[in-house]
Amino acid sequence: MKISKKIAIITGASSGLGAAFAQALVEKNAFVYGLARNLEKLNALQEKLGENFIAVKMDITDQKAIADWMQKTFSENHSPDILINNAGSGYFSKIDELPLEKWHEMINTNLNGVFYLTSAVVPLMKQNLTFKHIINIGSILGKVSRSESAAYCATKYGMQGFSEALFKELRSFNIKVTCVNPGSIDTHFFAESGIESHHNMLQPKDIADLIVYLLETPDNFLIDEITLRPLNPKVSE
Repeated sequence: MKISKKIAIITGASSGLGAAFAQALVEKNAFVYGLARNLEKLNALQEKLGENFIAVKMDITDQKAIADWMQKTFSENHSPDILINNAGSGYFSKIDELPLEKWHEMINTNLNGVFYLTSAVVPLMKQNLTFKHIINIGSILGKVSRSESAAYCATKYGMQGFSEALFKELRSFNIKVTCVNPGSIDTHFFAESGIESHHNMLQPKDIADLIVYLLETPDNFLIDEITLRPLNPKVSE
């Protein structure tokens, strides 16, 4: 795919990994709809990236809001070429100490929100047979598990299965689906669980460069799943 002039939707775009994705695609001259709940951060990013970035205040767990926005924004002549399901919620704790609201937050964001948006985007992508791409940001914890992460692992194993089944369903419509499973990333994603980021973790820009590479692969070439880790994840002394 040639990214220039393509229309992309990125969730969780206000900071961290999503903001890095938005910058990488805007630098390739794509038009990016960046979705997040924090409009102040989105507007700050729009000021940095320019008019090719469109800030959209959106809670992806609100199915009606997604459906209304999709209907108002897109049409047969203006439809998404790229969807990056990046927004996620993560919280680590012992299962008997996990607050019920955290369980629901992870399920609603990591699974329900992905379904709401993807199921709304796919009919538009099917309208013509030009090549499209859906990239789902999973996790290494959708491949292997760890203690005190049962709920989060459940959502990311779910993302893995969702992505694999979706790629088989959509391949005949020239829609690629890729599940990207990163290890620890140098963002504040898990700060609420007391996990501090550091520079030996994966860097958002490096993952954004990988996303660009995946999008620019030849049309009949699909990387359906990729796992990435820091070579040495320990804190540098």
